[in-house]
Amino acid sequence: MVPTTEVTEGLVRWVAPHPDWNPGAEPGSGSDWPQLVGSVLYELPGVAVLIDPLIPREHADEFLAWLDARVRGRAVTILTTIRFHRRDREQLAERYRTSTTRAWNWIPPGVTPWPLYGAREIAFWLPGVATLVPGDSLIGTDSGLRLCPESWLADARVGRKGLAERMRPLLELAIERVLVSHGEPALRDGHSALARAIEEAGG
Repeated sequence: MVPTTEVTEGLVRWVAPHPDWNPGAEPGSGSDWPQLVGSVLYELPGVAVLIDPLIPREHADEFLAWLDARVRGRAVTILTTIRFHRRDREQLAERYRTSTTRAWNWIPPGVTPWPLYGAREIAFWLPGVATLVPGDSLIGTDSGLRLCPESWLADARVGRKGLAERMRPLLELAIERVLVSHGEPALRDGHSALARAIEEAGG
């Protein structure tokens, strides 16, 4: 079975190997990321929210059976944080299109989009579970969180410092967790981890 983590009731993170992972990528380059990347399922009373979903290739049938059971009886919406994370949204939108006519980018009550202007990214704030879900802007490390490398912002209008400045208003939120796509998530003290990452980048 695909590794899944029930972060808290109704909030699940799973990891799967990225099909474009390059084991020989130059450290710090735009193609340098861990092989396993994270996706999120957030269950609201009438809606199942998928954020940046990636279907694991080796266990696809087993995973889809698990996901079918989790979303059954709910409308499904698929949210994307950044264009690089479109991943398997088309396949899943087709699979669940009978549940709703708004399978893509429908923001239900209980989810707040937080655009990071200039970085071409939208982070999603889930206030009911005090969780922030960013795209590529934050990376999980052994020591906490850090902002993405400068190389990842090559086609953005901001560098790391500008990104940090745009992320600073997020500190107004009561963040307990940060579920990153790349690296280890911050499952506790997310606010402090985010604050340190912003300070480190000069924001």
